[in-house]
This record gives sequence, C-alpha cells and structure tokens, in this order.
Amino acid sequence: MSAIAEPLDSISPINSLTQTSVNLSINLIEDIPEEVLRTEIYTEARSPIDGKLLSAAEYIELDESLQATINNIPPRLLVSERLQKLIDLLKLRKLIRQVIPFF
Repeated sequence: MSAIAEPLDSISPINSLTQTSVNLSINLIEDIPEEVLRTEIYTEARSPIDGKLLSAAEYIELDESLQATINNIPPRLLVSERLQKLIDLLKLRKLIRQVIPFF
C-alpha cells in the first residue's frame, strides 16, 4: 500500500491543477487568430474638424452631420472651375461627334 500511496502523495492537486491551467492557457493563446488579437474597441475618437477628443457617440453624430452636409452640396460645386470647363468641353466634343462622326 505504501507503493501505491507514494505516487499519489507526489502528485498534489495544486500542481496538477496549475499544470492543467497552464496547458489550457497556452492552447487558448495558440488557437486565437492574430486578426482577433489585433482588434481593438475604440471608445474615443478625434474630431476631423478641430482635433478635440470625442466619445464614440459624439463622433458618430458629428460624422452623420458632416455626411448630410456633403450630400446636400451639388456635385458641380465639389469640382474646381478648370475641371468643370474640361468636363463641359468633353460633353461638347461628344455632342459634335454624334453629329459629325469623322470629327
């Protein structure tokens, strides 16, 4: 009985539990993909207007208001005058080519 009792005495529940938890933690770390480990949840952001710190809700509100403002601007005003003239000339050229194909 002493031969059976010695191996059981040498293995304490604390050592086996620690070894098991170390093995589990090593396995869990190895199983998580790098993409998941690199993800972060941002709770603060900076304003694109003046660089002030904003909460996530404030940033979303500001972003939505900026998008609404940009969507209300006519596309013609978003382009420089030089580019507008070039576009108009290209439209005129397309019209002339439809009337006179060899031009």
